Amino acid sequence: MNKRVHILRRVAMASAMVVAMMVASSCNDGLGIFEDEGDCGVYISFKYDYNIKFADAFANEVNSIALYVFDQSNTLVDQITTTDKEALASDSFELELQLDPGKYRLLAWGGVMNEESFDIMANTEIGKTTIEELKVMMHRKISDDGTAYRDEDLLPLYHGLMEIDINDVDGKYRHTMSMVKNTNVVRILLHEMSGHPMSAEQYSFEITDRNGLYDYDNTRLDDEVITYKPWHMESIYAESETTRATEINAVLAELTLGRMSAASSPILCVRNTETGEEVLRIPIADYALLVKGHYRESMGDQEYLDRQDEYPMTLFLDEGEWVSSQIIINGWRVVINNTELN
Repeated sequence: MNKRVHILRRVAMASAMVVAMMVASSCNDGLGIFEDEGDCGVYISFKYDYNIKFADAFANEVNSIALYVFDQSNTLVDQITTTDKEALASDSFELELQLDPGKYRLLAWGGVMNEESFDIMANTEIGKTTIEELKVMMHRKISDDGTAYRDEDLLPLYHGLMEIDINDVDGKYRHTMSMVKNTNVVRILLHEMSGHPMSAEQYSFEITDRNGLYDYDNTRLDDEVITYKPWHMESIYAESETTRATEINAVLAELTLGRMSAASSPILCVRNTETGEEVLRIPIADYALLVKGHYRESMGDQEYLDRQDEYPMTLFLDEGEWVSSQIIINGWRVVINNTELN
């Protein structure tokens, strides 16, 4: 054999062995030349397109993430949290995990790291905490009579849960977790059709529901009744642009509540504070589902409530009495013929 060819073969074999050793060690031993290039590991990105527009709004809305990793026995093996708003707002945001081959369950809560509206009900510990302990509770105040209430805006809460399977082949593993938004803003415009002046102090608004406690899989757990009160109210007066003879008198109230259920609707109650009389009482979720519309008629009721996170509602009064036959929700006018909803 030609000596030069023999040397070249030995060099080629040696080079191949070095490359093989580097590739083999690049993920497991931290010795490979590709280590700094991030050629190995598990990368988790997030999306929030489970909304009514089916558009990913994660970068614009989610301000904190707490990601928990559980093994097949549902025991915590890793966790990462971040409140870096700049990083979260990046289209390339992802969290890197170093996991051995196997099957894992990943749980994420978005919006809990600010500790202003929700708390995770566990002090997590690697190797001990189980997935069942990762419940989330809404902050609430207790009134003198012992009832729970919220009179402040809730910061948004998001939930994600997925399973991944990591094999023993080195490389990059990328997975995207889909998030669901739990919080809902209800914006109520109480409009007096007679034109009589209205004052925000003249009416009280309350929404009651048992929706302040969530399991790891985002199901609503048994909870006390929470009374949601407005975090913003104002009186509205305007004159019609078409004729100055027409005046608009209304009261605007904004409330934020937790996840709504199609099986157990939150109840809105409006009272006249001067007389103490109840002006109206309606089941919000039941009314909201009336305006799913033609293009969403195939969508399940719970899916619609989970995708929709804002509910502007216009309710009409005539001489202080509720006109229960009509209501505007999300821009849709609904004429009520079903007396069971009133």
